[in-house]
Amino acid sequence: MNKPYDNDRKSNRNEILQALTLFSQLGIRLAATVFVGVLIGKYLDRLLGTAPWLLLIFSLLGAAAAMKVLFDFVNKEEQKP
Repeated sequence: MNKPYDNDRKSNRNEILQALTLFSQLGIRLAATVFVGVLIGKYLDRLLGTAPWLLLIFSLLGAAAAMKVLFDFVNKEEQKP
């Protein structure tokens, strides 16, 4: 009796889970790119004794890379059928 209603609920639940998956994937990608930039900057600062300059530079590069990841991700999602 309630088959159409159950199918709508399952479809809605699947859409919500897909959205959560996309957002969590995006968040992890953004955090990882900034984190890698910070780690590279800290490592090079210790190696070369240039603290805090390389940390700042590579943190900004990591943030820029995160923005590129964001734009690429959005463009990829828009092109899906």
